[in-house]
This record gives sequence, C-alpha cells and structure tokens, in this order.
Amino acid sequence: MITLGLPGIGAGEVVDQTTKLNSIPNLNGKDIETLLTVLVNGSRRVERVSLSSCGAWIKRYGTEKPSTWRHLQAMFSRIVPIAFLRPCAYLSPRQMAERERRRIVLFKERGIAVPDVLYASNGAIVLADAGMTVQQRLWQLRDGDPAAHDDLMVVCAAELGRLHAKGLCHGRPYPRDMFFVGDRLGFMDFEEDPQTVMPLEVAQARDVWLLFLQIATGARFGLQTQNRAYEAWFEHAPAAARVELQRMIRFLGGFLFLARLIGRVHMGSDLQRFIVATSFLMHAFTNYSVD
Repeated sequence: MITLGLPGIGAGEVVDQTTKLNSIPNLNGKDIETLLTVLVNGSRRVERVSLSSCGAWIKRYGTEKPSTWRHLQAMFSRIVPIAFLRPCAYLSPRQMAERERRRIVLFKERGIAVPDVLYASNGAIVLADAGMTVQQRLWQLRDGDPAAHDDLMVVCAAELGRLHAKGLCHGRPYPRDMFFVGDRLGFMDFEEDPQTVMPLEVAQARDVWLLFLQIATGARFGLQTQNRAYEAWFEHAPAAARVELQRMIRFLGGFLFLARLIGRVHMGSDLQRFIVATSFLMHAFTNYSVD
C-alpha cells in the first residue's frame, strides 16, 4: 500500500486517506502513486490527470481569493435587497469541497447524470473524467454545422428545464459545465449553491438567465433559436420558476436603456450578452403565459 501524505492532513490521517485512494476501483498502484504525487505537488485549481484506465480531474478549493466583482456584488446586494443578486457565502476549502461533493450526491439521487467522485480530501476532490463538454462540441459545430450547433443549445435549455422540474438548481449552467450521456446531458461543477441564499424558484430563474446569456449571442440563427430554447425550458419548468423569471427580468429590463447607452460608447461582450438575453426574455413573456 502506498502511504504518501497529503497537504493539510495530519500524520494520524495519512493511512486512512491512502486507504481510500487505494480503494478506488480499476486503478493500479502506479495510478494511485500518480494521483498522490499530483495531489501533493500540484498547485493549479483544476488539473487533469491521465490514468491507465481513465482520466481524472483534481479540483482544489481556496486557491483563489474572492474577486473584486464578488465583493461588489455582495455590497450591492446589501444596498438593493433583491434575492437573485445575493452571492453564495465564501467558505473554507474543506467546506467548499464538501458542498460540491454533497451537491453531486443530491443530483445523482434525483436522477441527474454527474461525474463520479473518486476521492475527497481536505480542500480537494478527484472526479472521473466525464468526456467532451457541450462547449467543446459547440465549438466544433459552430461554423461547419450551424443547425446542429443551435439544436444542441436547445437541448441545453430542455435539460435545464428537466433539472428544475426535479426540484434542483445548478448555479452556473453554462455549456462548459454540461457533458454527454448517450442522447442526454449531464451536469458538473457544483461549486455554487444559490439555494443557500435565495429561494429555489429564484435560483432556478437565475439559472435560466445565466444560460440565455450564453445562448443569446452564441446562437447562429438568432431569435429563432432563442425562441426554441425558451420553449424547450418552458415545457418542463415549474410554474414558480416561470413567475420568478418574469419578475427578475422586469427588474433587469429597467437597466436596458442605460446598458444600450453605455454600449454606444463601448459594447463589450458581457454587455452585449446582457442586452440581447434580457431583451429576448422580456419579449418571451409577451408570447408565453407564466401560468
């Protein structure tokens, strides 16, 4: 049995943690040694490790301090008491790792495909490689097959609706955080848990807006694809999330005039996404009943 130590683990815990690593199925001694070496010596927040039977991803927590934007968001949410603006609490590395592991278990119990957790330690988890992400596939299709590209965006919206129908929210449902499971999609990257700072229906509405920030300017067929994507989400979405989304977009729509004014001076990509996504969702409410 390999008995290398791990960062942040006392001598009394080394044997226990090494035993857990050795119990990972389908890995040989060299694989375990490779994982231990990267866990001990690696420093990147997310790091891929090639093993004999599969690939794995090591995620480390607490390697980055909260961004300036996060601090500003926290201050703004205290001034403007709007639920969807509240950022998740910044936790210790151990708590962050446990939060993600706990959410992976919850999603799996609700029938959502998620990466397998191979190992969890103080401030790090090891996940089985889930294969190609949806974002990678979108890049492949973007110019060569724009119709298939937009069809995949619609699938993303439909899968998010199914996830919401199971009483879940993701927190950051970007295509890079989705992967393929047969003819369905799975989800990964559950670092945020917005339901801890806002009601479920608000967190679900926020999910939709965040996804449409990606669809709005990424869709090759513009409004046609946006409509299809909204219909796909709407078909499965809980009524409470629809109502909350309408309330949220009405609030955000109040900033469109200012956003467009700023855009005349400098139209950055984030500002463009905000304008297009928010404008479309306001338009959608004229065509779809929230009941």
